[in-house]
Amino acid sequence: MIQGIGASSGIAIGKSFVLPNWEWDLPEQKIDVADLAREFERLYEGIRTSKVEIEQMKDELREVVGTEESYIFDAHLAILEDPVFMNEIQGIIQRQYKAAEVAVKEAIDHFVTMFDLLDDEYMKERALDIKDVGNRLLKHLLGAPEITLPSDTQPFILVAKELSPSQLAHLNPNHVLGIATLVGSTTSHSSIMARALGIPLVVGLDTKIEDAIQTGDMLIIDGDTGVVHLDPEAHLIDRYAQQQKQQQEASQRLKGIVSFQPVTQDGKEIELGANISSLKELDIALASGTSGVGLFRTEFLYMDRSRLPMEEEQFEVYRSVAEKLAGRPLIIRTLDIGGDKQLDYFELPEEENPFLGYRAIRICLDKPELFKTQLRAILRASAFGKVKIMYPLISSVEEVQTANSLLSDAKRELVEEGHAYDGDIEVGIMIELPAAVMIADLLAKEVDFFSIGTNDLVQFTLAVDRMNDQISHLYEPYHPAVLRMLKFTVEAAKQAGIHIGVCGEMAGDLKALPIWLALDVDELSMSPHAILPIKERLLSLTQQDSRSLFSEILTCRTSRSIHEMLASFQSMQQSGGNQGSMTTR
Repeated sequence: MIQGIGASSGIAIGKSFVLPNWEWDLPEQKIDVADLAREFERLYEGIRTSKVEIEQMKDELREVVGTEESYIFDAHLAILEDPVFMNEIQGIIQRQYKAAEVAVKEAIDHFVTMFDLLDDEYMKERALDIKDVGNRLLKHLLGAPEITLPSDTQPFILVAKELSPSQLAHLNPNHVLGIATLVGSTTSHSSIMARALGIPLVVGLDTKIEDAIQTGDMLIIDGDTGVVHLDPEAHLIDRYAQQQKQQQEASQRLKGIVSFQPVTQDGKEIELGANISSLKELDIALASGTSGVGLFRTEFLYMDRSRLPMEEEQFEVYRSVAEKLAGRPLIIRTLDIGGDKQLDYFELPEEENPFLGYRAIRICLDKPELFKTQLRAILRASAFGKVKIMYPLISSVEEVQTANSLLSDAKRELVEEGHAYDGDIEVGIMIELPAAVMIADLLAKEVDFFSIGTNDLVQFTLAVDRMNDQISHLYEPYHPAVLRMLKFTVEAAKQAGIHIGVCGEMAGDLKALPIWLALDVDELSMSPHAILPIKERLLSLTQQDSRSLFSEILTCRTSRSIHEMLASFQSMQQSGGNQGSMTTR
């Protein structure tokens, strides 16, 4: 068994195809001074050809995974236009009299090494982008063929040291059972694309196995647990095949409740919305019977490109989502960058604690023109559906008032220009800071709705960075302090008579569902893939039983006892035979 990191869920069983690493036969001799102009022309021609290829891939990919994921290739185009990268290559040619392909290879190695040394996952992913773009350029300079995948229709599990977006873009999802890579992360471009394509993916495998897996070896990969089995025994194949079959049967069973209203046995209805960042995810959510979009992460419109998105670009995306929802609510979260979300073209200051620093609403209020561009686009899209605006990382009433003042300016401008928008558009905030919880009663007077962002709320309440391996075990969503924070927030919203939803990971956690029922939240917004499992359990619960459970939970002094109580409740509820009542709905 080889342990990696599950980056795209699902099980794959089949024979491997090992993707060869890029290897180049480069000229050793230096060029003559008289040949400098020719080498520069070769470089520029290689850049032009590479750009055309990348644009073609972007257009092809847009049809498969949606517009937002296709923007990954804007970052690749930006590298070919980056003056620092190009100056490095040109300098090597001109000062060291080296051939264009040698200069490109040395520039790639220089930047990749530099980025790999940084203790920053985002920069490590950019190193892979540079390597991908550089290898494409090298291919044209050397006249080398593409590394091709099996041309027959026999499905395979792809194994690679690393997989670039360019390589993944050429895959036929019908031929690829799964993917396993030695390097990579759950937030890499390739992981994002694999999830959009629905291909199981495990990353971060032990580099010692690089030579252990050969093309044709039998593999099992589990994209949920991150486990890879090499040459598994027959009993293990049978076990995973059975698990795979159960997953497929469960998926098929869940399709039968798509049209059911999300309501408990005793009549409590909760909207089940989706967290999305692309039209592809929206399609999955709609197929799952979503009540709407409870969180549209707009930062992905800003990432992996060479410049800020213009108002018209944003408007077209927001309008498309609103129209596809056909009257269902669409909550658009305003730009939430900073922390672990950086922009190549928007220089953010280096900070000791970036998660506590210059990010999200703080950047927007500091850059009002950037903020107003997005607000105008959202407002214009509101004429095409039930659009709502949500501000992230709010910590004070003043921030909400300032943001709303800029929103008023944007509305006034649109009226003067003759643009239509929903004059009654609702405005809400994310509750993800302890400060926001403690003044929830004051904030509720300023907005139309709350959405609890449990990920950051847990992190900030417990002062735990869940990405830090040394303390990640302390990241505990069921900590008594967290549950009290949730209770306090919901009560403040109910007292003010405003809508209250949840959009963090706890919203899609089956274990947490009785808590949300007990608190009487109005909406849960989650990954599109979680909607039907949550709905299935919701149909078999009662709000009355959930309230009784939560009363007992509030007496617990430890997270462990809360987990035990929730597990006991779930076990007892599942053995109660409530599933039969679903068929009568």
